[in-house]
Amino acid sequence: MIEFIQFVLAPQMLNGLALGISVILVALGLTIIFGLLDVINMSHGEFYAIGAFGALALSAFGVNYWVLVALVPVLMIPLGVVAERYLVRRVYDGADRHVSTLLLTYGLALILEDVLKIIFGPNTHRPENPLPGATEFLGVFIPTYRLFLIAIGIAVILVVAFVVYRTRLGAMVRAASFDRDMAASLGVRVSWVYSGAFAFGVALAGLAGVLLAPVYSVFPTMGRDFILIAFTVVIVGGMGSIWGAVIAGIVLTQVQAISSLIVSPVWSEPIVFGVMVAVLMLRPQGLFGRIGHA
Repeated sequence: MIEFIQFVLAPQMLNGLALGISVILVALGLTIIFGLLDVINMSHGEFYAIGAFGALALSAFGVNYWVLVALVPVLMIPLGVVAERYLVRRVYDGADRHVSTLLLTYGLALILEDVLKIIFGPNTHRPENPLPGATEFLGVFIPTYRLFLIAIGIAVILVVAFVVYRTRLGAMVRAASFDRDMAASLGVRVSWVYSGAFAFGVALAGLAGVLLAPVYSVFPTMGRDFILIAFTVVIVGGMGSIWGAVIAGIVLTQVQAISSLIVSPVWSEPIVFGVMVAVLMLRPQGLFGRIGHA
């Protein structure tokens, strides 16, 4: 039993934790955008892919990887502002805003995916691992970069939670989410808060693209492949809840990792989606509330 825990269960759970942090990094931006703007951003996966491809292109010009971790999210901010101001904002005040924004962002996702194929081609690119080798952790050997991914992911989650729940900026974001008319009457520039929140979500997606590229490779459809599990995490955690996304991301990926030891790995994703269906049946709003109600 001890050998099973040390050499089978523990490595699987650590890999599940690394995957969970990866999914949370993508889901954070998704849940912030929904929590404030009430927009289901179907193009979020493509912004994640743009971050990865942006890092790949800049690295070809000799930019250091550790510089890219800070630079790419900053470069993603103007892209998010433009997308919110000139696309999303034009439709989300209508009566059928949910359908309109969903279709708009889905169309944007298709366009961005094709643009990536035109510029970089359909082939898969594998960036060089900046931290090769493995590290022993509690008697278990795990790739060093995955340990780094877990550490920086936890740091990003804590920073985002601090900004949203413990700063004046976060208070304005939550106020605009709860009642934008009341927030505007108190002097909050709601339009800029909306643009900033959308751009912040896009920047988080870009950061996730940079951090996950050495693990999952870079290819034009990477956003479509990864966003499905991210949406599952957001739905189970509660649309718009940061801590809900964190807890759901860890729980669902651990379920996926451990179940693959018991049944065929082919069934791991259906099991995760089954958990999502069960949560929706028992608690349709998810595990937690939205940003404005937290």
